[in-house]
Amino acid sequence: MQVTSSVRPPLVTGGKTAHDVTNDICKQIEGKPTKLWFFALTISLLLLSFGVYTLAITWWEGIGVWGLNKTVGWAWDITNFVWWVGIGHAGTLISAILLLFRQKWRTSINRAAEAMTIFAVLCAGSFILMHMGRTWLAHWALPLPNTYGSLWVNFNSPLVWDVFAISTYLSVSLVFWYIGLIPDLATIRERATKPIPRAIYGALSFGWVGSAKHWSRYETVSLILAGLSTPLVLSVHTIVSFDFATSVIPGWHTTIFPPYFVAGAIFSGFAMVLTLMLVTRATFNLQDYITLEHIDSMNKVIMLTGSIVGIAYITEFFIAWYSGVEYEQYAFINRAFGPYSWAYWTMMTCNVISPQLFWFSKIRRNIAATFIISIIVNIGMWFERFVIIVTSLHRDYIPSSWAMFYPTLYDVGDYIFSFGFFFTCFFLFAKFLPVINMAEVKAIIKSSSENVAQKVKH
Repeated sequence: MQVTSSVRPPLVTGGKTAHDVTNDICKQIEGKPTKLWFFALTISLLLLSFGVYTLAITWWEGIGVWGLNKTVGWAWDITNFVWWVGIGHAGTLISAILLLFRQKWRTSINRAAEAMTIFAVLCAGSFILMHMGRTWLAHWALPLPNTYGSLWVNFNSPLVWDVFAISTYLSVSLVFWYIGLIPDLATIRERATKPIPRAIYGALSFGWVGSAKHWSRYETVSLILAGLSTPLVLSVHTIVSFDFATSVIPGWHTTIFPPYFVAGAIFSGFAMVLTLMLVTRATFNLQDYITLEHIDSMNKVIMLTGSIVGIAYITEFFIAWYSGVEYEQYAFINRAFGPYSWAYWTMMTCNVISPQLFWFSKIRRNIAATFIISIIVNIGMWFERFVIIVTSLHRDYIPSSWAMFYPTLYDVGDYIFSFGFFFTCFFLFAKFLPVINMAEVKAIIKSSSENVAQKVKH
């Protein structure tokens, strides 16, 4: 007699055993780099080299080389900063919140998402340093005792809050990521045949032996860090939104910004994780670990957060109308029908319309469609930040101060620098460190593998 049971689709396919997991993940580290990896790294290094050149000119000549003017004092620099911080949110969400909720589908994607978070936050931090002008005095943004008298940072400034938020976010994310790496580093150490890699991975694994005491402490620390990290998902981008919401500029001073920015950050972060994981999945033949179930689950999150962002856009227009403030009303009319209307409608198309395609299961589970939409979403989220910042600034209260912003080679080059840095770091990570968390994937094989699903059906 056949017993039918509602079994969730397997998260690990191909009938993998624990030994198979170790071999499949470690072979990317132990083997020689592929030509595709070398090609990708070369492109990233070329972008980074060009970006380093434009950044050097920016620091040598000053930020006057950007396309800023007296009216538009912020543009690509702060747009890129907020965009990169948003991308980093998915790593914390996948690692911390989904761990606390015991979501098993996170196990194959959390490692790459955590690494992406660290690299994205570093890219965001680079834009803070870029538009400081005198970068060698960056430590003045920290509340450190100094020898220049009673010189302290302005704690009322949202920019100082950014420094606290980014440094805290980076520190916690880095510790969370590294703690998760330790069991896998020990596995690579044991498999290493050459003395130098064995010594390096041995030092990095902190003497892990896999005893019951080590696993108990590992799980305890993971839960504690998850509990500490969860508020960061809400707090970091809320603080970033205060860069705008605490001002009096029409289009900025709105209480909807904190939840609106957080939803947008998770939206863009998940899209970037999908982009990277689909490339990694194809490059390293990880189809049995990053399955259609993972892609389907992530697309559902993108659909949800994209809908929230769409509601936020509509709410902004309603509040501007309901306020009765003509300057506020004009700011939003100008966004939709002014000189930058092309950017506004690009944002609406990418962020509101494209995610709604994920209501259809066939599109959610289609690799090509998912890859294209994930890129479209991040393009749209960049334009969202650009629209919020530039269209709110370029037309002030006084028509005589109206101006347009046009990016220069150095605006674009400094943005390219961040891409080169990000992808160089990610490709090096994917080659020399396990891109999938072996220990956590092994832990779910007994309950979420293809073999188990078949046994329960019969």
